[in-house]
Amino acid sequence: MSQRTFEQSKAEGGIHHRLGQLVGEWEGTTKTWFEPDKLADESPWRGTLRLALGGRFVVHEYEGSMQGKPLSGMAIYGYHLDPDRYEMAWVDTFHTGSAIMFFKGQNEGRGYDVRGTYDAPSGPPWGWRTELQQPEPDRLVITHYNITPDGQEAKAVETDYRRRR
Repeated sequence: MSQRTFEQSKAEGGIHHRLGQLVGEWEGTTKTWFEPDKLADESPWRGTLRLALGGRFVVHEYEGSMQGKPLSGMAIYGYHLDPDRYEMAWVDTFHTGSAIMFFKGQNEGRGYDVRGTYDAPSGPPWGWRTELQQPEPDRLVITHYNITPDGQEAKAVETDYRRRR
């Protein structure tokens, strides 16, 4: 059992408190790369982040477009106190297909940073890394990195949000 309790984590400065700072209505721009350093799409996105289950999780629902076609998705962000790690589940209408991607990331003092894998059409699984950064209270940057089976990482998607309310 963790030495920290959920109530301690919800208190100011705790990890669940910091996750709660993400709550709000957001809008911004999402950029997508299918190849390193070759921008494939840039489009406006809107997202809502809300607390769930008494502040244990943050649910992020978003919509936008990819190359002119509608796109929507959902992520659940959390922090598992016992193993001291961040966790995430993610689905959307473009990137994950009909799969649910699961992510974990140890608390190493860098903030929210999780990794998962997905099955490639052929060959070994690929990696996917997601990080959340809130450089100021009304700005949220969510960056996803694609990771080849041999460990090469490249930026794949970046959403730069501004808080609407």
